[in-house]
Amino acid sequence: MNDTPPLLFALQGSQAYGNALAQRLGRKLSAHEERDYEDGEHKCWPGESVDGRSVIVFHSLYGDAHHSAHDKLCRLLFFCGALKDAAARQVTAVTPYLCYGRKDRKVEFQDAIITRHVARLMESCGVDRIVALDVHNPSAFDNAYRIPSWNLQCTQLFAQRLAPLLGEQAVTVVSPDIGGVKRAEQFRQALAHLLARPVSVAMMEKHRQQAGLSGEHLVGNVAGSTVIVFDDLISTGQTLLRAAQACRQAGASRLLAAATHGLFTTGGELFDSGAFERVLVADSIAPFRLPVRCLAQLDIVDTSALVAELLANRPGTGA
Repeated sequence: MNDTPPLLFALQGSQAYGNALAQRLGRKLSAHEERDYEDGEHKCWPGESVDGRSVIVFHSLYGDAHHSAHDKLCRLLFFCGALKDAAARQVTAVTPYLCYGRKDRKVEFQDAIITRHVARLMESCGVDRIVALDVHNPSAFDNAYRIPSWNLQCTQLFAQRLAPLLGEQAVTVVSPDIGGVKRAEQFRQALAHLLARPVSVAMMEKHRQQAGLSGEHLVGNVAGSTVIVFDDLISTGQTLLRAAQACRQAGASRLLAAATHGLFTTGGELFDSGAFERVLVADSIAPFRLPVRCLAQLDIVDTSALVAELLANRPGTGA
């Protein structure tokens, strides 16, 4: 068995996250090079020998002001391929936000299941193991990959952050759609355990059509409760705003929102609405789209300890 610790790399745009993980593991990031060309092409390669070594690569695959999700995906694929070309023994990709997680099934005739195609690309470029945070559809993620894969759930982290804010008031966890009920229930259980008292659960009706979102029915009682709308991802924020409106009309006294991945594609619209007292997201995506005025209402949950624990203690990923 090779006991040499793995080399750690973080690609452009993910250095802050990679440094946080490296610090947790008592290591430093290894050097690498990334070069952009005038025609839009690029290349990247390790700056030290990886021959026979286990390697961990950190890269969160969301589009930002510098690189699209596709750019980041290609850079990760090409870098992992370069590692294998240079005789790396094992490559683990840590993708806090894994792109195309919502493209997990056919919704139209001849539609592409892109989640599965991303998995094939990862495998063909030499990725031996993959780690992600709160993927949109855990079953689709598990079925897409033939290599070992880990979907780390952040429910406990959010429960720990929110519990001190809740006082003695009744609490209800609301799933903004039927697809998130299991996720919301896991969070409810974690929160109830920390609070040592019952926590209720409710669910919003939601239908997604080409014309937009529909469905206004709230299943469950939120009257007089502190409501936590819990989801895996915030994109435009419309799903959360619909849930907030329904909960207010049903008598909720206080509204909080939590989701692992904060894309905030419409900027500060969710915050400007005044619907939520606070919004919590994980550090899988930098809040670069948010105006400064919104940051006072935003809490960012550190996931580095969660990922570091897996890498340090799970056989086959080990740091």
